[in-house]
Amino acid sequence: MQDEVLLTAQECAGRIGLSVRALRLYEQYGLISPRRTSKQWRVYGSNEIARLNEISALKTLGFSLRDISKLLRGHSTDVVQMLALQKDALTDTRSRAERGLRVIESLLSKIRTGAAASIEDLLKLAKETNLADLSKDTAAWRRYEQMRPRAEVAMDAALYENYVGAYEFADGTLAVVSQGDGQLLYRIVGQSDLEIFPETDSEFFMKVLPVQIKFVRDPDGKAHSLMHHQNGSEDRAVRTDLEYVRSVEDEVQRRIREKKPRSEGDRVLRRMIEEHARGEPNLDEMSHPLAILVEEDKPFVKSTLEKAGALKALTFKGVSCDGLDVYDAEFEHMKMEWGFALTHRGKISHLYLRTTL
Repeated sequence: MQDEVLLTAQECAGRIGLSVRALRLYEQYGLISPRRTSKQWRVYGSNEIARLNEISALKTLGFSLRDISKLLRGHSTDVVQMLALQKDALTDTRSRAERGLRVIESLLSKIRTGAAASIEDLLKLAKETNLADLSKDTAAWRRYEQMRPRAEVAMDAALYENYVGAYEFADGTLAVVSQGDGQLLYRIVGQSDLEIFPETDSEFFMKVLPVQIKFVRDPDGKAHSLMHHQNGSEDRAVRTDLEYVRSVEDEVQRRIREKKPRSEGDRVLRRMIEEHARGEPNLDEMSHPLAILVEEDKPFVKSTLEKAGALKALTFKGVSCDGLDVYDAEFEHMKMEWGFALTHRGKISHLYLRTTL
C-alpha cells in the first residue's frame, strides 16, 4: 500500500487554485480538519482535497459557507456523489451558456434584418446570459440533496392507510401506494413495487434508489397529494381513482403479453430519432423528469446519431416487462435498440437507446 501524499497549506492552495486564507476560513467553519505534523503544521491529504472539491461544487450552485457547513456537518465526503455533483454543476453552467448564445444569435439575426430589439427580447437576453444568477433550485443541487444519506425512523404501520391509493402526475404518469406485511410500497404504473421507509411521519425514502416521497395531508391526516423527488426533479401527483389506474395497469400487462405496439408507435419513434439527430428534442412532449435527463444527454445522443448515419429501417421487437415499446433501429453505420413509453395523456415518460451488434 503506497503512502499517502500530503501537501502543505501553500502547496494545497496553489495546486487547487485557492488562497491559504480560504483554507483557514473553511477550517473555521468546520468544513475541513487538516492533519498536523509534529511541529503543528497543517497538511492536506486525499480526504481534505475531496472535501474541498465538494465545497467548490456547492459554492458554484450559490450556497454560502454557512449553508455548506450545515449541509456537510456529520458525514464524510462520498467521492462518487461529489463527482456527480461537480458534473451536474458544470453541465448546468454549459446548458445555461448554450441557451444564452442561442438567444444572442437570434437577436443578432433580428437586428441584421433591420428590426428593433423589443423589451421582451432584452429581458430574455438578461435572464439567459446572467450566468452568475445561480439558484439553490437547480437540478444539480436537488440531485445532490436527494442522494444524501437518510435515516429510518420508527412509525406506527397503522398510519400507512393514510397514504394508500393512486396518484396522478401532471404529465399523466400514474403511481400506486399500497401496504402489506407492515410495509409501505410505492410503484410507478408499469414498474414493480418498491418499499419506502419513513424519515418523518410524512416523508419516506427508498433504500435501493435515491428517491424520496413526501405526502401532503389534509387536516384529518389523509394524503391528498405527494411529491416525488428523483434525478434532480421534484414532481407533484394528486390523488386519483384507484380503479381507473388499475385498468391502465391491466392494459399495460395485456400489451406485454400480446407484444402489441402502440398505435403510431413507429411514427412517434421516427420523429424522436430525427429530433435527437438535429440536437433539438422536443422537451415539451416529455415528462418533466425525462426532459431533464434528455437535456443533459443531448450532446452525447446527437454525436452518436451523427456517427450512426441515416436511419434505414425500424422494426418492432415487443413490449418490455415495464411497458416500453422496443424497436430495432438499423442505421447506415450501426444498429441500435430504442425503447419508449407514453403516459395515458400522451407524454413520453421513458426513453432509452443502446447500440447492438
